Amino acid sequence: MARNPLRTFLTSMGVFWGILMLVLLLGAGNGLQNGIRAMFEGLDMNSMFVWGQKTTMPYKGFKPGRTYDFKNGDVTALKEQVPELKYVCPRGQLGGYGNDNNVGRNTKTGNYTVCGDYPEIIHIQQMKMTSGRFLNYNDINDKRKICVIGQKIVDELYDPGEEVLGSYIKIQGVFFQVVGVFTINKSGQEAIRDLNTIYVPFSTFQRVFNWGETVGWFALSVKPGIDPYEAEQKVKKILLSRHHISPEDTRAVGSFNAATESAKFNTLFAGLNLIILIVGMGTLFSGGIGVMNIMLISVAERTKEIGIRKAMGATPGNILVMIISEAIIVTFLSGFIGLALGIGIIDLLDYVIGVPVQSAEGEGSMFRRPEIDAWVAIMSVVVLIVIGVFAGWYPASRAVKIDPIKALRTE
Repeated sequence: MARNPLRTFLTSMGVFWGILMLVLLLGAGNGLQNGIRAMFEGLDMNSMFVWGQKTTMPYKGFKPGRTYDFKNGDVTALKEQVPELKYVCPRGQLGGYGNDNNVGRNTKTGNYTVCGDYPEIIHIQQMKMTSGRFLNYNDINDKRKICVIGQKIVDELYDPGEEVLGSYIKIQGVFFQVVGVFTINKSGQEAIRDLNTIYVPFSTFQRVFNWGETVGWFALSVKPGIDPYEAEQKVKKILLSRHHISPEDTRAVGSFNAATESAKFNTLFAGLNLIILIVGMGTLFSGGIGVMNIMLISVAERTKEIGIRKAMGATPGNILVMIISEAIIVTFLSGFIGLALGIGIIDLLDYVIGVPVQSAEGEGSMFRRPEIDAWVAIMSVVVLIVIGVFAGWYPASRAVKIDPIKALRTE
């Protein structure tokens, strides 16, 4: 190795590059997985959301392209006819989905999301109360003008140390008393939007903002052990029937099912990781074959030396250890450097990309926190040793078979 530094360096590059690419690909794959999983943070994985869309088929005298609204009667129907559902939460948003509203308190104002909800929504969106309480059924039954606000609203409308509970905010000219403050366990733009939300009792929301019997959409949660997809189809079938829509018009009811969407991503990531492992391991073994070829050349060049060693009493085991140890050293050192460099690059990406993404003011991203699991590093070291043994075994076995007398005559 010392007499042929250039050859040793070029030989080791195959293993170095293979382990480096494997680490970078796995780290990038984990970053993509973390970004996708962040989309489901703070959400009950047995939940689904259902909303109305335009019809696309004629049915019972109705033309396609018809719009419709869910009604309070749909709430009762779903609770009675779909026992698989754990929670049924009718929802409404002032101004429609994605729109904010001007909310004031004393001389301060801001634009926030105003939602009418049932108490069960806290189990689906998984908020954490920092002070006060959430909505309850007394609020629903009595149509109380109370609200629960996100922590970001407190930061913007209240002075530091000012009492929040019991104070009033004004939404479209109507005063609501604050009874609770919440936060959430997520980050990025999704967190900003959720922390800018005001929750009021759904019955109060309908009465104060002239929604009548209208329901904007449903947030639903399925009981444990129930197939979420089957429950979703059952819900859609009931809603289609109640609003005189063709049962074949599947696009008339929109939906998002957290469980099925998460399962799709898990399948995708399993396939992606398998491809990464196949490509990475293939590259590593290609580097190992390169090491084997060089070791064969080394054995041929050292035929006379091996003959002298055997003539002086070297055993076949001594020869095997000599050749295999050289192959292991080449593969391990080059692979370890590639592993260390790959982990360093992943950590740098985590610092450069991951930190801004996780900041409160950062935009949401589908790539965050690239990382390498500890078991991957351990297995990489084991694989490097195995490749070293693999690369050195055949050349070593050739060296063992060398006849000392013929070897000593070799020029």
